[in-house]
Amino acid sequence: MAKKSGENLEEIKKRFNKAEVDARAREAVLKGGRWHNIFHVDAPYSLISDPNGLCCCDGTYHIFCQWNPTPINQQWHKNKSWMHTATKDFVNYTMPELSLWPGDEYDKDGCHSGCGFVEDGKVRVFYTCNARDEEYRRTVAQRFGTLQEDGSVVKEEIQVYGNPEGYTAHFRDPNFFYRNGVRYFAMASQRMSDYPAKSSRPTNGCVIIYKEKPEGGWECLGEVKTDYYDFGYMWECPNLMQFEDMDVLIVCPQGVKHEELKYQNHCLAGYFIGHFSVDSLDMIHGKFHELDKGFDFYSPQVIANASRHILIGWIGMPDLTDTVESAKDGWLYTLTMPRELTIHQGKVRSQPVEEMKALRKERTDIDVSNTQNLYNQLPKGSESELDITFGAARKVEVSVNWGDEKFVIQYDRNTQIITLDRNGMKLGGKGIRPFNDGKNTDVDIGVRKFKLFANQNLNFRLFVDNSAIELFLQDGEEACSLLIYPEEDVAPVLKINADKPIQRVSGKVWALGSLHYE
Repeated sequence: MAKKSGENLEEIKKRFNKAEVDARAREAVLKGGRWHNIFHVDAPYSLISDPNGLCCCDGTYHIFCQWNPTPINQQWHKNKSWMHTATKDFVNYTMPELSLWPGDEYDKDGCHSGCGFVEDGKVRVFYTCNARDEEYRRTVAQRFGTLQEDGSVVKEEIQVYGNPEGYTAHFRDPNFFYRNGVRYFAMASQRMSDYPAKSSRPTNGCVIIYKEKPEGGWECLGEVKTDYYDFGYMWECPNLMQFEDMDVLIVCPQGVKHEELKYQNHCLAGYFIGHFSVDSLDMIHGKFHELDKGFDFYSPQVIANASRHILIGWIGMPDLTDTVESAKDGWLYTLTMPRELTIHQGKVRSQPVEEMKALRKERTDIDVSNTQNLYNQLPKGSESELDITFGAARKVEVSVNWGDEKFVIQYDRNTQIITLDRNGMKLGGKGIRPFNDGKNTDVDIGVRKFKLFANQNLNFRLFVDNSAIELFLQDGEEACSLLIYPEEDVAPVLKINADKPIQRVSGKVWALGSLHYE
């Protein structure tokens, strides 16, 4: 078999010219396009993915994300770099720019995911460097960097090189945190299982904790101990944060067995809530909860401080680029709206940050009683905040319609099941797809189902952008994100139908303005 060859460093360096990339990004943002979103942060061009480096410095929120600024023959995930934008209010943003890109022997094959934090008044990042040798074997290293005034990141010395014994080179996504004045970081890891009796796979996902030594350098403390030993083959994008007296560990397991009412995406994003000890590494926790029950949500990251926790996720899904219609126009994916996280009755709830209300423009009030059918024209770019009092109705369907295409939200009171269905769309992700999750599972990527308790009332906030939808149910108890590509370029219509008369539908619909870049 012929050997694969790692790419030459000098050839890689030639691909990246910050001034040229930034100019192209500005041109793309100002030009826009049919499926480009107006109140979501989009890829200017090419592919964006994981949010990275989220932090707040002197009242400015810094948002980085994975980006391929130099696509070659639609190799979308090649040339992993970081894009940067900043905002004070989540409405006005700096122009997206190239901030971190491959440039030396450690990261020549990609500046992979990482985190951001503030030290000494400066925005700092911590990321995974990826390099391949001549036989295409992966080597990884973890490195700090500091954001400069021109938007670039100055790279610093390598902190941790390689992966610990017993773990594969899928070892990435450092999440930096402090406990009792000591610096730690969590790592997404993949254990090479040596416990066949416990495991059904050759590898298992986990999170590893490192602690800074008093004399400098880092010590590997070991794995976070959870009750989920065999739960997917990789846990990506860990976030370990505190809510007063509770700890929340966010992870993204890959390859978890699909079930009818949960774990329906082949890559998940969810959390454990409980108490974590940096001494014993025990996480005393409840069951794993998904952060988002939609079709397209992954790799979230959180800006956390004493007053609020703000999450931004990726509206996308690994390995499904062929379902992304905007790729034909040269760009893929978007980020979620920023969501504020709270804890209620032992679960994390999420709602768009209050700052997003500044985008509200024209308003339509809705207050209809004793109806089985409701029809309301939506603007291009809208927020609908509605409450449905069921009355006699047992099954209620809310749909967003573009001509003869539709996305459907159905609630069945008899089963307490929410069904999301985008198979009524002509383009994008739909139908049955096989996924290699170790179980030879076939999944309908056009339908999602989950349990939701709604006794007499169902309330929701529905945000419809040009190619992204975000839905928040029961005051943020559940969130759902998805990509959608209407074939017909028309403003959508909101319809509500029921099997029996609904007692009351009340609420408001707003046209939403655009994010502003400068």
